[in-house]
Amino acid sequence: MTAVHEDAIRTEEFEAIARAVEREIEGVQVELIDGQLGVKRVPDGDHGRILNWLLLLLMPLSPDLFLHVIGQGLAVGPYRKGRARPDGVLAPFDAFGGAGEWASPDSVVMAVEVTSHDSGTNQRDRVEKPAAYAQAGIPIYLLIDRDAGKVVVHSQPSDDGYQDVHSYAFGREVILPPPVGVTLDTEALKDFAD
Repeated sequence: MTAVHEDAIRTEEFEAIARAVEREIEGVQVELIDGQLGVKRVPDGDHGRILNWLLLLLMPLSPDLFLHVIGQGLAVGPYRKGRARPDGVLAPFDAFGGAGEWASPDSVVMAVEVTSHDSGTNQRDRVEKPAAYAQAGIPIYLLIDRDAGKVVVHSQPSDDGYQDVHSYAFGREVILPPPVGVTLDTEALKDFAD
């Protein structure tokens, strides 16, 4: 994501910009993190394969939760004035029914991001989003970092960010703490995470 505005943007301004941009410009999405407007490209095919892999792993392990991978927007950040589109959101199946484009993160158990091969990935996925998701109280942030070849699990959110962060190289078992409470075999990520 590339910041394109120096001053903080109000939520109402952002929502109008987001509707216009996503309607008129194919292949981009916009987000508002910490008052800054950002633009990111629509993900590539391997990005989608990774999310589908995770969806298939989580379905039988957590029957009360569903990995939503349709770009559900969340109100995140200080006072929930931020707007983010996680790559995946683990929440009850009907958590977003009637919620509209920018839902409350209250029922979200885990936010998932898969890095994209663009210049904004470092700032967006490794700095801004963990801070925003922690401030929103999302219990777990799972980052599948294709550039680094690792999975990073953030847990124990606070206003200062996630207090517990563990990194696992692709191929190792990844422990997702409660409230998810499962272990993932990440061997497949070696094959299609390039």
